[in-house]
Amino acid sequence: QENPQDGERYWSHVGVMVEFAVAMMAKLDSINKHSFNNFKLRIGINHGPVVAGVIGAQKPQYDIWGNSVNVASRMDSTGVLGKIQVTEETSRVLSRLGYTCRPRGVVQVKGKGQLLTYFVCTDLTRSNSQGNVLN
Repeated sequence: QENPQDGERYWSHVGVMVEFAVAMMAKLDSINKHSFNNFKLRIGINHGPVVAGVIGAQKPQYDIWGNSVNVASRMDSTGVLGKIQVTEETSRVLSRLGYTCRPRGVVQVKGKGQLLTYFVCTDLTRSNSQGNVLN
């Protein structure tokens, strides 16, 4: 990576996932406001290698497998309503992309032991039309 922008481009999909998560949370807030509900999302994000493919002869379905997928699932299941929880490595990537993450602390993760996790700092008060909706 001779060009610093190459690193940003290489990891840009992680930032896209955070933007998507924030957009879902914002949309749900709008739905709540107009329907008098108080639904909340709990989101977990991780990145890494996966195996992907179609499985099944009678009813083929596309799926992904691997440790990265399992840890992302654990980031969701051990997360907090209204927040995006990420692993330490994912928080480092997000930091390189200009996002801010604050340490949540150590979380007991089934099959992984204790992991240091982070919450992505978001600002849902700014509109999507102003560009990046994250701090």
